[in-house]
Amino acid sequence: MLATLLTRGDSTVTREKNFQINPVVIALSLSFLGAAQSQAAIPVFINEIHYDNVGTDISEAVEIAGPAGTDLTGWRVIPYNGNGGASYTPAPTLSGAIPNQNNTGFGTIRVDISGLQNGAPDGVALVNASNQVVQFLSYEGSFTASNGPASGLTSTNIGVTEGGEALISGAVQSLQLTGTGTQFEDFAWSTPVLNTLGAINGGQTFSTGSQPPVSRCGLSNIAIHDIQGTGASSPLLGTQQEIEAVVTGSFQGSAGLGGFYAQEPDAEADADATTSEGIFVASATAVNVGDRVHVLGTVGETFGLTRLEGATAVNVCSTGNALPAIANVTLPFDPGTNNAEWREGMRVNLPQTLTVSENFNLARFGELVVSSNGRLITPTQVAAPGAPAVAFAAQNQLNRLIIDDGSNIQNPDPVIYPQPAGLSAANTLREGYTLTDAQGILTFDFGAYRLEPTQALSFVPANVRSATPPPLPGIGSLKVASFNILNYFNGNGTGGGFPTSRGATTAAEFTRQRDKIINAITNLNADIVGLIEVENDGYTATSAIADLVNGLNAVNGPDTYRFVNPGVPVIGTDEIAVGLIYKPAKVALVGASAILDASVNPNFIDTLNRPALAQTFRDKTSNKRVTVAVNHLKSKGSDCNAVGDPDILDGQGNCNQTRTSAAIALGDWLNGDPTGSGEANYLIIGDLNSYAQEDPISALNSLGFANTLANFTASNGGGLNYSFVFNGESGTLDYALANPELSGQVLAAEEWHINADEPRALDYNVEFKSAGQVLSFYNADPFRASDHDPLLVELFVPGDLDKDGDVDNLDFNVFRSALGKCNGSAGFIREADYDNSQCITNADYRTWYRLFNAYLSNIAAQ
Repeated sequence: MLATLLTRGDSTVTREKNFQINPVVIALSLSFLGAAQSQAAIPVFINEIHYDNVGTDISEAVEIAGPAGTDLTGWRVIPYNGNGGASYTPAPTLSGAIPNQNNTGFGTIRVDISGLQNGAPDGVALVNASNQVVQFLSYEGSFTASNGPASGLTSTNIGVTEGGEALISGAVQSLQLTGTGTQFEDFAWSTPVLNTLGAINGGQTFSTGSQPPVSRCGLSNIAIHDIQGTGASSPLLGTQQEIEAVVTGSFQGSAGLGGFYAQEPDAEADADATTSEGIFVASATAVNVGDRVHVLGTVGETFGLTRLEGATAVNVCSTGNALPAIANVTLPFDPGTNNAEWREGMRVNLPQTLTVSENFNLARFGELVVSSNGRLITPTQVAAPGAPAVAFAAQNQLNRLIIDDGSNIQNPDPVIYPQPAGLSAANTLREGYTLTDAQGILTFDFGAYRLEPTQALSFVPANVRSATPPPLPGIGSLKVASFNILNYFNGNGTGGGFPTSRGATTAAEFTRQRDKIINAITNLNADIVGLIEVENDGYTATSAIADLVNGLNAVNGPDTYRFVNPGVPVIGTDEIAVGLIYKPAKVALVGASAILDASVNPNFIDTLNRPALAQTFRDKTSNKRVTVAVNHLKSKGSDCNAVGDPDILDGQGNCNQTRTSAAIALGDWLNGDPTGSGEANYLIIGDLNSYAQEDPISALNSLGFANTLANFTASNGGGLNYSFVFNGESGTLDYALANPELSGQVLAAEEWHINADEPRALDYNVEFKSAGQVLSFYNADPFRASDHDPLLVELFVPGDLDKDGDVDNLDFNVFRSALGKCNGSAGFIREADYDNSQCITNADYRTWYRLFNAYLSNIAAQ
């Protein structure tokens, strides 16, 4: 096919459609072919030659130069022997496009020709993909070609030669064009200098001078929908194409995406809903939204996005044009039609109310994940493992869209969301926030669809922070908390020992971490706190758990908290361990603690699961006892292939059987009263690394341990329980599970959502933050103190002797039946012995009666 173009001295001539034309260069006239080469401007040309060394052949090559982006696929460099005029081999065939070197819009390609002859004369012909001779040059004289594409043509002698000086101390020299210009005729051949094969010559400057660009507006072009096609990738991949469309989004420069989006005007769009009318153009040429532009570039696919690359011509044809109509897109995407791909690169509006499901990369890449119908839920939080969970995961995948910030910058400063003020410790953007009518360009990158907004986004704080835990009934006498404190490592305990293996990098970072954790635990105000991910460095004065207790007591008063010392140097072999702290004013230790590890039950693999720690406490108000077991089961993050426990792709991740076996061992162990408490109130807390419908939780349920959080959801508005967010999906990894004897005495169980919903940039770390962000992203408050949310359980109504959660005549009847009984006799009830006299007396009755009246007063006040 032949297409029309402008050329020097003519109104129009024809050219090959795929022939590459730079907009600032006068095209090669077809009248040149077969005529004297000096009569036409040559935009692609031979730029450098090395053909002769003394005594050896080294690095013989020819260099081709021309406008960046010119596709040389199918072009050849054919060597000719001046003795007889015949061509010889090798005659390399080229491929690929000319690069943009030094941001000049021009570049070079090195073509190695082993055995390039150095007779007097010899030469080379540059032949395009249509077998037409573009140049026929010779050195050390001229001659006429006798065969091949140059047959009958007389070579042009370049007028300079190489000799022995072409190889000096191993440095290869060459003959090069020098001067300033854009085409062959603008330059002159120089005597041998050090070679620059594959790079712009040292004495050469590519410059358009005062020559105005040749506008290509209105010339032949292809519709964007033909480039996009109906599939996930373009049917024209790798070909050079021209488009003319309206700029709908400009994201140029180093702070942007390196280009702009263009879309066909409505009148030029096709009627096929399955083909997109928009495309990304990688170009630094300045454009504005509303410009109609003509672009010459190569169709490419980058991370799944169809785009025009290597644009050698971007002409602004007109400005202020009306934008194409915006298309409505809704989540979830349709699994059967691939309707998101139909709108790739186009202006879209999302009319729904969307919920922020993930902000993990908000400060790292300026990204948020949004979904429809509320936040995304971890499949196995609500669906059974296997086919139901896999189907749920597929639905989640269709119901997620990344909101981007229009930039490729990592660790941007400022982080623009939430607009207009941007992210800071005082201006968060939590998961659960919502937005409506988000507008922008729908695009695809790094395996996911995303929106590049073209107008400000207004987020509604639908999930506001709470500086204090959710309110509890307040009629219970004991509060138990569970808190994963995310690698609390205090160095060597005396201010040194940083960086630590898992936690803070510096002492200053540790102070930031410590202040947040202490703030959170202080506000939890629990009587017993199970700790997860505390450094496993023992129980001396310099240990991490001692440091935390010291910090808490410095804030809350001396001896407010103590830690449980299990009487061993460390618990298990991991760098992190579980721990227990408590308020001695509220509870007393009963007996020694107990540890569950592989020595107790070999099914509990303690090299993968962290050993469990159990301790019995006596509540000094209700006189009831509870045994609290804090746990940290094997994570899903690394495999357990060594023990034959791989991820079987049922939604439960790595090491499910390892966790399940540990859970069964835990339930059996605790039901056996490992601390010898004599009172069957057992509470399992901690990070079980299992979602609510997974096998470990089901195993504990079958052993009688009920998920207390499932019955109390005030912190979530009566909705989903969650303590952790991963991959934009929310679910429960942290639990409080009560055995049947204790379940009726659980008055409330709530999560305090201070961590999982917050951007990770608001944590204590200083990495990946500017100096200003180290200050503005941090506050010594509880928010993002960790990555897990803590939970809080209220237990025991004082005076509730029948363990049904209230105090009434039934409890009086229980007390009356025990009155006068002593320890060791039938009918003695230990928790009714309020003065610990070992007998139930009238003094105990008076205490019980006060508790009864206090309960009635609490109920009346609510």
